[in-house]
Amino acid sequence: MTNDLLPDTAPDEETGEGWYVDARCTNCDVARQLAPDVIIESNGRAEVTRQPRNDAEARQLAAAAFACHTRSIRHGARPLTPDLDPFPLALDDTVQLCGHNSRQTAGANAFLLRRGAGTTMMIDTPRWSEQLAARYEASGPVTDVLLTHRDHAAHGRRYADRFGARLWIHEGDLDAAPDADRVLRGTDPVEIGPGVTAYPLPGHTRGSVLYLADERYCFSGDSFYWSRTTGDLEVAASVTWYSIVELAASLARTAPELRFEWVLPGHGDRKRLPAADMARRLTRLAARTAQLRPQPVDFTAVRW
Repeated sequence: MTNDLLPDTAPDEETGEGWYVDARCTNCDVARQLAPDVIIESNGRAEVTRQPRNDAEARQLAAAAFACHTRSIRHGARPLTPDLDPFPLALDDTVQLCGHNSRQTAGANAFLLRRGAGTTMMIDTPRWSEQLAARYEASGPVTDVLLTHRDHAAHGRRYADRFGARLWIHEGDLDAAPDADRVLRGTDPVEIGPGVTAYPLPGHTRGSVLYLADERYCFSGDSFYWSRTTGDLEVAASVTWYSIVELAASLARTAPELRFEWVLPGHGDRKRLPAADMARRLTRLAARTAQLRPQPVDFTAVRW
């Protein structure tokens, strides 16, 4: 990252000076996850609150720009160049954030999970690109593409075919990936690879699935997420396509079986806490969710 991306000017969409967020922003929260020091929520969209003061903040903004599914994060005077692209971005030595979120998955996050013998699993899908596919498999062959639910299935088949990988989905959402290679059924957990278990979690959609790896990583799809607003695990009650009652039942059934440190959702923020703390929070979330009742879909009501 060069100091060329550290202008002294304030963000100004009209003059094109400095960093700004344009009107295409859908308020998906991805930019605030990646650049929390310089991007805030304002009037129902992301907003650059000030220009970066150092290289670290400039890197945050570049990451947000490359992840943004509407390409709304822009610099008025200087183009983004490939050398500024940080993705896939390591969260630790096992999980990477894919970035390059897709319009066709409503801007959802996708992840790479490193396994034994140098192999990798992809959980949900970034936007499709041959160049990105090559980058994602650079650390090892991708053996499986794990879809958490229908909303994130858009590029699953294409990535699976490119990698020569197995494509997974639950039967409840099978119409979103009818040519899947592996179909999860029912509500019982299924071990799908060494240290990786699929937990069907109907609620957000009929075929929602949570993937648990190494009793450390919880890829929760859109079933629950970390909210910076509440400082806790939350469900997106106002964006539940199938049944909040079923989601409550799924959490009540599954919460006692789950041990993890990382919650890694498709929408909403990521968080790492001690496993015992996560377990307590998930139990409380199950109890809170049991008190919820169906409501109209309202994206603006989500507490990021």
